[in-house]
Amino acid sequence: MAGTSHHTLDRPTFDEAPKLLIVVAPYYRDIADALIAGARAEVAAAGGTTETIEVPGALEIPTAIGIAARMAEFDGYIALGCVIRGETTHYDTVCNDSSRALTLLGLQGLCIGNGILTVETMDQATARAEVAGQDKGGGAAAAALHLIALTRRWGRAGKGIGFTSDILARGGTAV
Repeated sequence: MAGTSHHTLDRPTFDEAPKLLIVVAPYYRDIADALIAGARAEVAAAGGTTETIEVPGALEIPTAIGIAARMAEFDGYIALGCVIRGETTHYDTVCNDSSRALTLLGLQGLCIGNGILTVETMDQATARAEVAGQDKGGGAAAAALHLIALTRRWGRAGKGIGFTSDILARGGTAV
């Protein structure tokens, strides 16, 4: 929109460098590469590091993040990809289900920046992906970094879940 201003938060700072996993669906390789470049630049500017993995499509991104959360050590996740409307309702399914799954993972405590573009045309995708343009990859990384900063501010998830740590602290045993 012409004349609309957008506010962005200041980049968070970290005492300990955050480690983020970029999960990308490279169906549109040029778009994916631009999104990755923006995400990596934003994380590097915050003093963090990234690892990148590829999955077949946008629907697999939340599953890969869920697997990584269970089996690896990352502070946050960046979901990148592009879905362009076609002639069928598959577009709606992919957009809605990938977004919903990422939201559910976030509500479970994962720090996720959603950079899956949902657009009508390749021109829209290009404008949103380019680092010199809207830099939605960098924006997704910034979102993940801000959530990591909040998590660190309020305490890590390792405080103990449920009653297990309470029982162990009193000398009990876990069942």
